Amino acid sequence: MKTALIRATLAAACVAIAGQALAAEPKRPECIAPAAPGGGFDLTCKLAQSALVESKLLTSPMRVTYMPGGVGAVAYNAVVAQRSAEAGTITAFSSGSLLNLAQGKFGRFDENAVKWLAGIGTSYGALAVRTDSPYKNLDDLVAAIKADPTKVVIGSGGTVGSQDWMQTALIARAAGIDPRKMRYVAMEGGGELATSLLGGHIQVASTDISDSVPHIESGGMRILAVFSDERLPGKTVSQIPTAKEQGYDVSWPVIRGFYVGPKVSDEAYAWWKNAFDQLLASEDFAKLREQRELYPFAMTGDELDAYVKKQVAEYRKLAQEFDLVK
Repeated sequence: MKTALIRATLAAACVAIAGQALAAEPKRPECIAPAAPGGGFDLTCKLAQSALVESKLLTSPMRVTYMPGGVGAVAYNAVVAQRSAEAGTITAFSSGSLLNLAQGKFGRFDENAVKWLAGIGTSYGALAVRTDSPYKNLDDLVAAIKADPTKVVIGSGGTVGSQDWMQTALIARAAGIDPRKMRYVAMEGGGELATSLLGGHIQVASTDISDSVPHIESGGMRILAVFSDERLPGKTVSQIPTAKEQGYDVSWPVIRGFYVGPKVSDEAYAWWKNAFDQLLASEDFAKLREQRELYPFAMTGDELDAYVKKQVAEYRKLAQEFDLVK
């Protein structure tokens, strides 16, 4: 009798736990891409969208919504101030988001304002030109800028101080050029950058490799350099030289991941963290990530929170070197 009672109690507990787990799954899952369609934030959301549904971690489809403005600032402020407790909403971020936070570009909110959830992959910065461009390598581009910086129009996602600006500024500094003399056009994300470059409105796009591969493979775009320490694996990208092998000691990884609002419940946060922990350990997810030209980076919860805070501190020092913040 006693044994039967224990079994019944354990069974009831298991049912309760299972019920709690099911209750924690968001009913209307949403991923906010804080830019226009077609860029890295869009790619990040769609990767999660595909992976979570295909792995059956989500039983309802996840929608992707676009919230461009300030290269992430509009979305960050909206989530913190207006949508802080939405359990079903995750928002994409990148290293560029952290760089902007380091410079105070997200307004009154800093890196402590949200709950950092998961880092799911990394890309690398790159400089792209049209295939008919006279610039064949970094030396060609540097020579043209030195001859007349006003004649080389460089598109970047965001204004002076943004991640894309910083990539070219680091190349300029390595070449002895004042970055502030270079001619920049600020744009909103990788989709707009690609359109402007292919349309001939800019001569160079400071972008990242994951945004660029489809355009390389279609024949419209050529990459002058990728900002990785070594050449990247893959049929297409392995042919692209790094900045370092061309004599410019510049590396810029682009971490991609998600955060949630500051008032999301611990239960809801734990559900998302567990879902991403399972994804990041999955071979199927690794294949999906590779298809989108992203490289391994797996970090969730407290570990990601510590990483983000460390990166923001390092970016703040870098911004001070370029006189972007005091």
